[in-house]
Amino acid sequence: MAENKLDYFKLMRNFWDFAFENPELIKPNHCALYAFTVEHCNRLGWKLKFGLPASMVLDAIGLKSYSVYKKTFDDLVEFGFIEVLQYSRNQHSSNIIALKENYKAHYKAYNKANVKHDRTTLESTLQSTLESTVSIDKPITSYLLPDKTIKTGEEEIKKFSISKNEIFGKELLEGQIWIETISMQNRITPEEVPKWIDEFNKKLITEIDTKISKKEYASHFSRWLPSEILKSKNKNGKSNTEPSLNRNR
Repeated sequence: MAENKLDYFKLMRNFWDFAFENPELIKPNHCALYAFTVEHCNRLGWKLKFGLPASMVLDAIGLKSYSVYKKTFDDLVEFGFIEVLQYSRNQHSSNIIALKENYKAHYKAYNKANVKHDRTTLESTLQSTLESTVSIDKPITSYLLPDKTIKTGEEEIKKFSISKNEIFGKELLEGQIWIETISMQNRITPEEVPKWIDEFNKKLITEIDTKISKKEYASHFSRWLPSEILKSKNKNGKSNTEPSLNRNR
């Protein structure tokens, strides 16, 4: 950039690229704090070093807790978006900071390590889907995997997006305590739980609903299961709590 002048669009584009690539890390507070910090720097004429008073930020983005602000601020520093030149002594003084555009090099190693486990499973699932799916006359979309771009139609994206859900379901089924808890709460046998997980995954496929964490997946499953068991009892008889085949959602 000429004369070291910051670029509003590039700063925000880098942030949202990072948020898309790391959804498990970014929360609404990060978005609000970073957007306000960029706006504040812009109003100051793109100063390379500037103060960011905590009290001003708390009022601007609606945060009530200084500790929440501090955690969010420290996260943005760790992610590589903000450089702290001088820390404030307390919540009534300012951090002296600088905005950074080049976060990618800092997180390159992290990204490779973070996706290494899922990448093999996701790519093999998608490749097998592409080989077995007939041609669909729909616009082609580019979907990026680390170090690899695969062009795919709407159906392939739909099937690829649910592979995360399948991973979350499999991980939950590895926990015997979780299975027993679900069984007791819903008065079903432990052997029935995997069948209900399969049904839940089918529902998520239909709705193209991809969970971003195992916690979110488990929470939705726990809320969804009781009503589905009741529907199954009404349809198959009160003693039968197994999923109904080919049931319309």
